[in-house]
Amino acid sequence: MKIIISNASSDPIYMQIMNQIRQSILSGELRAGDSLPSIRQLAKDLQISVITTKRVYEELEKEKLIDSVVGKGSFVSGANKDFIREQRMKQLEEKMLDIIRESKELSMSQQDVIDHMKLLFEEEHTP
Repeated sequence: MKIIISNASSDPIYMQIMNQIRQSILSGELRAGDSLPSIRQLAKDLQISVITTKRVYEELEKEKLIDSVVGKGSFVSGANKDFIREQRMKQLEEKMLDIIRESKELSMSQQDVIDHMKLLFEEEHTP
């Protein structure tokens, strides 16, 4: 797992890190049981405050994406596939809402958006 922090981003550093770890988990790059770097190690690797990495791990725990065990470290949660699928669906819905907002700004009809999406979907699935 490689984490990249952008000083040009409008997102706070903790959010950039959290989003990248979350995406690694939801995409399957990190699997249930995989260990994460310690809070201190991640802070050292990224040259940031331990407080920042602690906040990232606490937020990911609240989302039930990781589990932290005192003295052993933090691990990708054994959350069931339905939970992870639900989280991915939520992310997809947010992206779809962005598309809907943008299409309205372009004065596209609902049918135009559907037709365009179908076309892109077919192109993506053509070998």
